[in-house]
Amino acid sequence: MAPAVIYEISPMGVAMTYGYDTGNISGVKAMPYWLTLFGDFHPENSPDQRFVLSSGHDSLITSILSAGTFVGALGAFPVGDRLGRRWGIIAYLVLFCIGVALQTGGKSLTPFVIGRVFAGLGVGGTSCLVPMYQSECAPKSIRGAIVAAYQLMITVGLLVAACIVYGTKDIASAACYQIPIGLQFIWAAVLGVGLLFLPESPRWLLAQGHNERAQRALSRILSAPVDSAQVHEEYAEIAANLHHERALGSANLGLVPGYLDTFRSGPGKNSLRTWTGIGLQALQQLTGINFIFYYGTTFFQNAGITNPFLITVATNVVNVCMTVPGMWAVDRAGRRPLLLIGAAGMLVSQFIVAAVGDAVATTNLAGQHVLIAFVCIFIAFFAATWGPLAWVVTSEIYPNSIRARCMSLSTASNWLLNFVIGYSTPYLVNKVPGSAGLQSNVFWIWGGCKLLLQNEGCVLCFIFTYFCIPETKGLSLEQVDILYRNSSIINSNAFRKRILDENMHDEDKDAYLAAKGESGKTEHIEKRDLGP
Repeated sequence: MAPAVIYEISPMGVAMTYGYDTGNISGVKAMPYWLTLFGDFHPENSPDQRFVLSSGHDSLITSILSAGTFVGALGAFPVGDRLGRRWGIIAYLVLFCIGVALQTGGKSLTPFVIGRVFAGLGVGGTSCLVPMYQSECAPKSIRGAIVAAYQLMITVGLLVAACIVYGTKDIASAACYQIPIGLQFIWAAVLGVGLLFLPESPRWLLAQGHNERAQRALSRILSAPVDSAQVHEEYAEIAANLHHERALGSANLGLVPGYLDTFRSGPGKNSLRTWTGIGLQALQQLTGINFIFYYGTTFFQNAGITNPFLITVATNVVNVCMTVPGMWAVDRAGRRPLLLIGAAGMLVSQFIVAAVGDAVATTNLAGQHVLIAFVCIFIAFFAATWGPLAWVVTSEIYPNSIRARCMSLSTASNWLLNFVIGYSTPYLVNKVPGSAGLQSNVFWIWGGCKLLLQNEGCVLCFIFTYFCIPETKGLSLEQVDILYRNSSIINSNAFRKRILDENMHDEDKDAYLAAKGESGKTEHIEKRDLGP
């Protein structure tokens, strides 16, 4: 088990690059020297407000990263299936480094924005391929915690960025933003080199016909000899599932037919699974969490808080600390209960933030403290539930033959909504000409209350979870396939227990184990409807 944990933790550092990039832009945009380079000059303003970033440029700089991530995530399917999960991640890290170089060296808006596009391509691709790699390699008993740790590293990146920005914000030179942005080279270089020493996904190797390499990869991950029963058992289950998918014609399709295949109805419920992943990732964004991390510093400034940079650090500390309980609970409490609890908690917190922020003046210290407290409570609920679990669920609900395509689509939906939120928020929040000036009232939207403005949010998170998210705790990826073929979503937990009690698996696995002289160890399940 120990080698598996090491192999799984190592690529999670890629998530830190995503979190760090997301976390530094909020503070960088508020730096006085940065504003003198990229802001608009307004001589009529007070001396400390003469350089201001327009809502249009604010939207562009923040959201253009998400436009790049959307394209990068869609490209993760052909890249991940052609190069493999490991080399695909490395290729996207190279694109990320190009983006960092342009942002660090640029002294005008154009190279800075182009750099964020390249960085977005890298972040989008890795955000798809890393959870996929983790789910395909992790032992089922700890798969939830391992993939949830991907979100933990995102939060660590956010926190580190907030701390570094806090330390450089008052430097009266380009170093104020070049230091926090340029440090991303270090994360990417260390991770890229480290990935060279990790095994490739055994499921990808087997799908490519590299059977012996797949067994060696399993041997490294499971810390067991290649000819051991443990390796044979795992290999047989993967091979049986792949054989079944190929019999259904779900493997080795071209780019466009491959994407269309993910929406095909049938016994495997590909269409339901694809839309579930897309919806889950979209709703994670519609909780409004990235409003805090993209625009938190500006939001707290507008609320009259005297040290918004320090409050931003505090919210990131909450984000990191509360992700850990989520990692602990995901393989104990399960996926569905945590998502339901998280949706309810975020909903209540957001409505209180909106009500308090609308009622108190910028000089009301008690009101400001309540505002900060419930922003932190909202972040705590997100960090322990919807933050990690969106990645956990989408990494495990797809069959092997279409996993790369579906992960690509679901991750792209996350980044598409990220772009929409990042671009629209300045126009909704800022009190400048041409903007709505909602400020804290924007939390009514994230809560899902103002249905004429937006009928998504935490209300839909709760409903979507109840009707669309199955319970997959403790199942192998191949057993998740059995669950979808033979159970409804609402009855999934009961059928999950039946799968575990009877150790259900595809009948093709028996043939492989019999050839190895190891049959009789498990009960098989034929590909037929068993009922709920």
